Amino acid sequence: MKNIGLFGGTFDPIHNGHLHIARAFADEIGLDLVVFLPAGDPYHKDSTRTPTQERLNMVELAIADEPKFAASDCDIVRDGATYTFDTVQIFRQQFPGAQLWWLMGSDSLMQLHTWKKWQTLVRHTNIAIAMRQGDNLNKTPRELHAWLGEALQNGSVRILNAPLHNTSSTQIRADLAKTHHSDGLPQPVAQYIRQHKLYEK
Repeated sequence: MKNIGLFGGTFDPIHNGHLHIARAFADEIGLDLVVFLPAGDPYHKDSTRTPTQERLNMVELAIADEPKFAASDCDIVRDGATYTFDTVQIFRQQFPGAQLWWLMGSDSLMQLHTWKKWQTLVRHTNIAIAMRQGDNLNKTPRELHAWLGEALQNGSVRILNAPLHNTSSTQIRADLAKTHHSDGLPQPVAQYIRQHKLYEK
């Protein structure tokens, strides 16, 4: 049975912190493949500044040398708001025999009970959680307590040992706007940004 990890995000731009946690996700869960899913129109975020195709291009450049990584335009080509539940259903149909894992940060876990069809979602995919500094499971909203306790026991939720990096796409965009440079980017992505004059004020 294949183990497939799904890693959704705005990736505006993708940075070294994303690659670090994706590698930890693959290693700690024992994944055959990690699929990066740049967001189209996430309903719970403001519309992204950088066109979807540019963000997909940057993801493809960042993962080109990683044999276990792939990129998908699944969330980009769908019309309207994209929901995690629908994305997981698409991959469930595409890989019917696979075990699916969805990677989320602990900040997303705290909001999970507000997601569309979250109770069905957690029955259709396992979840790997990357903890942000300062977060702990005691802060989880009570709506999630019963599910989370059971899921941690039966192994359908795993907490990654590797923490999320402090690197943020917001900070990188600010650095690029000021100095046209950021240390947090994979080299091919930095080159692409310069070439296409992205994030310049």
